[in-house]
Amino acid sequence: MRLQTAGHRIKTYFLTADDGALMRHAFHILLAASVVFIVIDWRELALEAGTAPAYDPTQPETQPILPPALTEGEPDASPAEIKSSPETLKQAIRFELRPGGILSAEGAIDAGAAGRFAAEIEARGEYVKIVQLNSPGGSVTDALAMSKLIREKQIGTQVVKGALCASSCPIILAGGATRSVEEDAVVGVHQVFNGSKDKLSPEVAMSQAQSTTADVSRHLEQMGIKSGLWLHALETPPDRLYYLTQAEMKTFALVTEAVPIASAKTK
Repeated sequence: MRLQTAGHRIKTYFLTADDGALMRHAFHILLAASVVFIVIDWRELALEAGTAPAYDPTQPETQPILPPALTEGEPDASPAEIKSSPETLKQAIRFELRPGGILSAEGAIDAGAAGRFAAEIEARGEYVKIVQLNSPGGSVTDALAMSKLIREKQIGTQVVKGALCASSCPIILAGGATRSVEEDAVVGVHQVFNGSKDKLSPEVAMSQAQSTTADVSRHLEQMGIKSGLWLHALETPPDRLYYLTQAEMKTFALVTEAVPIASAKTK
């Protein structure tokens, strides 16, 4: 009887729910599937399939700064040249206050980056108006924490010409009270993956997958980012990137209209 009642309730929900709610649930399910990559040993999966990725995600230091695009179609390569060297971008993320209230954040988002970023924001106080990103990505957990703090402080985010914001970096970009990406800047997304060599039990793996799914989904929704952005990430293997065009970033609300940061700050 209980099973029949539960089944009836589920059926009634899907028959009466509006299209928007159904789309959100479908997106959450797809996002949950992608997060499985966090807890899978990619190396063993590739061997079983008889294929090998362009690099080994269990060894993040081997990851190219600009992986090839998802397909041979458009876009089929990096849309612009990155000015910073791979060696610079692979170093742990560094923060530097520049004139005009700009805090540059350059390098890989290592474990602990969020703590250093929070200390920097605490020390700089009201001086920071924009966080300027140049990063190949890294820790999703740290990217989420940085993004939340940026929105809490009503700081803007920016990716300038010749800079890179890939992998988990767009999560930080999404936190900006205002968000801008200049022409010839490179923004790309792909599936998240487990950068650790630790093997997890099925119970722990499932728990972490569900937790990360909820965190990423909830955060992007709260930031006002449309689900299509992360759908591209779900479709793109971790040894590839989906490069976002200017038009797509506007469609997905990853960038906003250029308005003064001061007007976006709460009084």
